[in-house]
Amino acid sequence: MRSPVRSLLFVPGDSERKLEKSAGSRADALVFDLEDSVTQARKQVAREMVAAHLGSGAGGPGTEQWVRINPVSTPQALEDLAAIVPGRPAGIVLPKAEGPADVARVGNYLDVLEVREGLPRGRIRIIAVATETARASLNLHRYAEAELPRLTGLTWGAEDVSADIGAASNKDNDGRLALTYRVIRSLALLAARSCGIEAIDTVYPDFRDLDGLRETCIAACREGFTGCAAIHPAQVDVINEAYSPTAEAVEYAKRVLAAFAADPEAGTVGLDGKMLDKPHLVQAQKVLAMRDALAERR
Repeated sequence: MRSPVRSLLFVPGDSERKLEKSAGSRADALVFDLEDSVTQARKQVAREMVAAHLGSGAGGPGTEQWVRINPVSTPQALEDLAAIVPGRPAGIVLPKAEGPADVARVGNYLDVLEVREGLPRGRIRIIAVATETARASLNLHRYAEAELPRLTGLTWGAEDVSADIGAASNKDNDGRLALTYRVIRSLALLAARSCGIEAIDTVYPDFRDLDGLRETCIAACREGFTGCAAIHPAQVDVINEAYSPTAEAVEYAKRVLAAFAADPEAGTVGLDGKMLDKPHLVQAQKVLAMRDALAERR
């Protein structure tokens, strides 16, 4: 299996200091941002800086370089892609995707630009931010029906969609996400997993609250999310640990495989006083495959 992107650290594309600081990051993916963190007046400056930084090969061992472009509904998206594809990014984060058609359109642009640069077709992957408007959220089910070979992940966010809806807040009285946004989050998870691609949770905004981040990531991993976006370097190690199999999980997975191997004709086996069937075997195989993929990344 391809090693999943557990942590995506967003780095403003027009900040030389932050670009340089990201070089030693242990994030699975650095996402150089050309969208929200860059003012309109500095878009071209950011393109040039990110293009140069991609060409430098900066980043820690096992770290991929991605770029968040501007929405495909704007002419800036194609300008972004034309500027950064020569730097051979591992992938593109596509914000404000209204549905599969937007992803397909970016894929078409990349087809042409990869040919121009002599790159293998399909080399550059796409992660779509798929819930930033009400319409986009209602279109999540369409991803399962689409042919999008470059699409390797879906992520979601609560801020843009709450603004689009006209909500005064996306939180309830207890400070948790309100029901509407919990539903959107769940639909994004289901859409990603129905496509067999990565489900990436949204940012945890309080970068000083690492205990809260850890708790949130562990719970999200249990639900089926495979990674989380980060807005501060301090969050990366916590995210990576939470989305990696623990030693206990690996050991248990080995025992599950051994139990089924000992009786290959059985549909169910007993282990520690519990009956296990095929879904338990599949989950154990996924745990060990994840362990191996992460070891290869390192």
